[in-house]
Amino acid sequence: MGRKKGIDIEIDRLTNSIINVISGEVFETEFSKVTGKEINKKDWLFDWSFEIKDKKSKVLKMTTTENKNIVQGLISYEIDSNFIFVHLVENANFNRGKQKLYEGVGGNLFAYACKLSFDMGFGGYVSFKAKTALKEYYKKALGAEVALGQRMYIGSNESLKLINQYFKNK
Repeated sequence: MGRKKGIDIEIDRLTNSIINVISGEVFETEFSKVTGKEINKKDWLFDWSFEIKDKKSKVLKMTTTENKNIVQGLISYEIDSNFIFVHLVENANFNRGKQKLYEGVGGNLFAYACKLSFDMGFGGYVSFKAKTALKEYYKKALGAEVALGQRMYIGSNESLKLINQYFKNK
Protein backbone atom coordinates (compact mmCIF):
# COMPACT_ATOMS: atom_id res chain seq x y z
CA MET A 1 0.00 0.00 0.00
CA GLY A 2 1.45 3.38 -1.01
CA ARG A 3 1.28 6.73 0.66
CA LYS A 4 -1.96 8.56 1.31
CA LYS A 5 -3.00 11.26 -1.09
CA GLY A 6 -2.70 14.24 1.24
CA ILE A 7 -2.72 15.09 4.92
CA ASP A 8 -6.12 15.04 6.60
CA ILE A 9 -5.46 15.28 10.35
CA GLU A 10 -7.78 17.29 12.56
CA ILE A 11 -6.29 20.34 14.23
CA ASP A 12 -8.96 20.51 16.94
CA ARG A 13 -7.38 23.46 18.68
CA LEU A 14 -3.95 24.83 19.45
CA THR A 15 -3.14 23.99 23.04
CA ASN A 16 -0.21 23.89 25.43
CA SER A 17 1.15 20.40 24.76
CA ILE A 18 -1.94 18.17 24.87
CA ILE A 19 -4.96 18.55 27.13
CA ASN A 20 -7.12 15.82 28.62
CA VAL A 21 -10.65 16.62 27.42
CA ILE A 22 -12.28 15.33 30.64
CA SER A 23 -10.00 16.75 33.35
CA GLY A 24 -8.48 19.74 31.51
CA GLU A 25 -5.04 18.59 32.69
CA VAL A 26 -2.11 19.55 30.46
CA PHE A 27 0.46 16.88 29.56
CA GLU A 28 3.92 17.61 28.20
CA THR A 29 4.86 15.56 25.15
CA GLU A 30 7.98 14.03 23.73
CA PHE A 31 8.92 12.42 20.45
CA SER A 32 10.93 9.27 19.80
CA LYS A 33 11.48 6.71 17.08
CA VAL A 34 8.71 4.17 16.65
CA THR A 35 9.00 0.52 15.67
CA GLY A 36 6.50 -1.62 13.81
CA LYS A 37 6.01 -3.69 16.96
CA GLU A 38 4.60 -0.64 18.75
CA ILE A 39 1.93 -0.01 16.12
CA ASN A 40 -1.21 -2.13 16.21
CA LYS A 41 -2.77 -1.77 12.75
CA LYS A 42 -6.32 -1.78 14.11
CA ASP A 43 -5.61 1.36 16.17
CA TRP A 44 -4.74 3.50 13.13
CA LEU A 45 -6.51 4.56 9.95
CA PHE A 46 -3.31 4.27 7.94
CA ASP A 47 -1.02 1.27 7.59
CA TRP A 48 2.19 2.71 9.01
CA SER A 49 4.35 -0.27 8.01
CA PHE A 50 5.13 1.38 4.63
CA GLU A 51 6.37 4.55 6.34
CA ILE A 52 8.42 2.62 8.92
CA LYS A 53 10.11 0.51 6.20
CA ASP A 54 10.81 3.48 3.90
CA LYS A 55 14.51 4.36 4.18
CA LYS A 56 13.95 8.06 3.36
CA SER A 57 11.26 8.63 5.97
CA LYS A 58 11.65 9.08 9.68
CA VAL A 59 8.67 7.98 11.76
CA LEU A 60 8.26 9.27 15.29
CA LYS A 61 5.71 8.61 17.98
CA MET A 62 4.41 11.28 20.29
CA THR A 63 3.82 10.27 23.89
CA THR A 64 3.31 12.15 27.10
CA THR A 65 6.32 12.45 29.39
CA GLU A 66 4.22 10.76 32.10
CA ASN A 67 3.38 7.68 29.99
CA LYS A 68 5.84 6.76 27.27
CA ASN A 69 4.02 3.50 26.46
CA ILE A 70 0.86 5.04 25.00
CA VAL A 71 1.27 6.54 21.54
CA GLN A 72 -0.83 9.70 21.18
CA GLY A 73 0.04 10.37 17.54
CA LEU A 74 2.49 9.57 14.75
CA ILE A 75 4.39 11.65 12.23
CA SER A 76 6.36 10.60 9.17
CA TYR A 77 8.69 13.13 7.58
CA GLU A 78 11.65 13.45 5.28
CA ILE A 79 14.51 15.91 5.48
CA ASP A 80 14.72 17.80 2.20
CA SER A 81 17.48 20.18 1.12
CA ASN A 82 16.09 23.17 3.03
CA PHE A 83 12.83 22.13 4.70
CA ILE A 84 11.03 19.26 6.40
CA PHE A 85 8.48 17.44 4.24
CA VAL A 86 5.71 15.78 6.25
CA HIS A 87 4.40 12.64 4.56
CA LEU A 88 1.81 11.67 7.11
CA VAL A 89 0.45 12.63 10.53
CA GLU A 90 -2.22 10.81 12.47
CA ASN A 91 -3.95 10.98 15.83
CA ALA A 92 -4.33 7.73 17.75
CA ASN A 93 -7.87 6.38 17.41
CA PHE A 94 -8.75 7.48 20.97
CA ASN A 95 -7.84 11.10 20.04
CA ARG A 96 -10.29 11.34 17.13
CA GLY A 97 -13.93 12.34 16.95
CA LYS A 98 -16.35 13.48 19.63
CA GLN A 99 -15.16 10.96 22.23
CA LYS A 100 -11.46 11.89 21.98
CA LEU A 101 -9.33 11.82 25.14
CA TYR A 102 -6.82 14.56 24.24
CA GLU A 103 -6.98 17.80 22.28
CA GLY A 104 -4.01 19.41 20.61
CA VAL A 105 -2.37 16.29 19.19
CA GLY A 106 -2.49 17.37 15.51
CA GLY A 107 -1.12 20.82 16.25
CA ASN A 108 1.58 19.32 18.45
CA LEU A 109 2.72 16.98 15.67
CA PHE A 110 3.08 19.89 13.24
CA ALA A 111 4.74 22.07 15.89
CA TYR A 112 7.39 19.37 16.36
CA ALA A 113 8.10 19.34 12.61
CA CYS A 114 8.47 23.14 12.75
CA LYS A 115 10.83 22.89 15.74
CA LEU A 116 12.88 20.25 13.94
CA SER A 117 13.10 22.53 10.89
CA PHE A 118 14.50 25.38 13.02
CA ASP A 119 16.89 23.01 14.80
CA MET A 120 18.25 21.87 11.42
CA GLY A 121 18.77 25.44 10.19
CA PHE A 122 15.81 25.47 7.76
CA GLY A 123 14.13 28.52 9.30
CA GLY A 124 11.05 26.58 10.38
CA TYR A 125 9.92 25.72 6.87
CA VAL A 126 7.69 22.65 6.74
CA SER A 127 5.90 21.39 3.65
CA PHE A 128 3.12 18.84 3.20
CA LYS A 129 0.52 17.75 0.69
CA ALA A 130 -3.02 18.50 1.88
CA LYS A 131 -6.22 16.93 0.69
CA THR A 132 -7.76 19.48 -1.69
CA ALA A 133 -10.85 20.03 0.45
CA LEU A 134 -8.70 20.85 3.51
CA LYS A 135 -6.42 23.55 2.11
CA GLU A 136 -8.48 26.41 3.54
CA TYR A 137 -8.73 24.56 6.85
CA TYR A 138 -4.93 24.30 7.16
CA LYS A 139 -4.55 27.95 6.23
CA LYS A 140 -6.72 28.88 9.21
CA ALA A 141 -5.60 26.18 11.65
CA LEU A 142 -1.83 26.24 11.02
CA GLY A 143 -1.21 29.43 9.09
CA ALA A 144 -0.09 27.30 6.13
CA GLU A 145 0.17 28.74 2.63
CA VAL A 146 -0.44 27.08 -0.71
CA ALA A 147 2.78 26.48 -2.64
CA LEU A 148 1.46 24.66 -5.70
CA GLY A 149 -1.60 22.47 -6.18
CA GLN A 150 -2.11 20.45 -3.02
CA ARG A 151 1.38 21.26 -1.72
CA MET A 152 1.35 23.62 1.24
CA TYR A 153 4.00 25.02 3.54
CA ILE A 154 4.36 26.58 6.96
CA GLY A 155 6.81 29.50 6.92
CA SER A 156 9.09 30.89 9.64
CA ASN A 157 6.62 33.20 11.39
CA GLU A 158 3.82 30.65 11.59
CA SER A 159 6.32 27.97 12.65
CA LEU A 160 7.46 30.16 15.53
CA LYS A 161 3.86 30.63 16.64
CA LEU A 162 3.31 26.86 16.74
CA ILE A 163 6.61 26.22 18.52
CA ASN A 164 5.87 28.88 21.13
CA GLN A 165 2.40 27.42 21.62
CA TYR A 166 3.56 23.84 22.20
CA PHE A 167 7.18 24.02 23.33
CA LYS A 168 7.31 27.10 25.55
CA ASN A 169 9.55 25.45 28.14
CA LYS A 170 11.99 23.81 25.72
